[in-house]
Amino acid sequence: MAREIERKYLVKNLSFKKLARGVLFRQGYLSTNSEATVRVRIIGDRAYLTIKGANKGLGRLEYEYELPLEDANEIMDNLCLKPIIEKYRYRVEHEGHVWEVDEFLGENEGLVVAEIELEDEEEEFTKPDFIGEEVTGDHRYSNSNLVARPFKYWKQFE
Repeated sequence: MAREIERKYLVKNLSFKKLARGVLFRQGYLSTNSEATVRVRIIGDRAYLTIKGANKGLGRLEYEYELPLEDANEIMDNLCLKPIIEKYRYRVEHEGHVWEVDEFLGENEGLVVAEIELEDEEEEFTKPDFIGEEVTGDHRYSNSNLVARPFKYWKQFE
């Protein structure tokens, strides 16, 4: 059984771009209900099917399997909810941890968030100076929610 423990933050400046090169990610969701999300993700010429359970504290179950790229493209084009999430991901190392910074494109342009994956919920870490407000547990910032309520429309929902 795989368990993911992560914390999520808004990014307050773009200084992380000096520290890493962005890689384009495309991902589509087959299911976004509160008990489990199922997504297809394409990174370059590799593709994955990921199943994530509901959050339990800071952690949740997660399973990931590689898919043939052709199948992933077909699933994304024909079966996934729209819009497809597109983003550049930057992997930034900082004091023994890796921060994954996502700069969203398309319907979610303008949103930049960073996540840190931890070994346990009590693990201590230091934040780089580009890290802002913590949004762990705020479901608006989950990728699956960004399909149903893209960032560019948030002002309409407030």
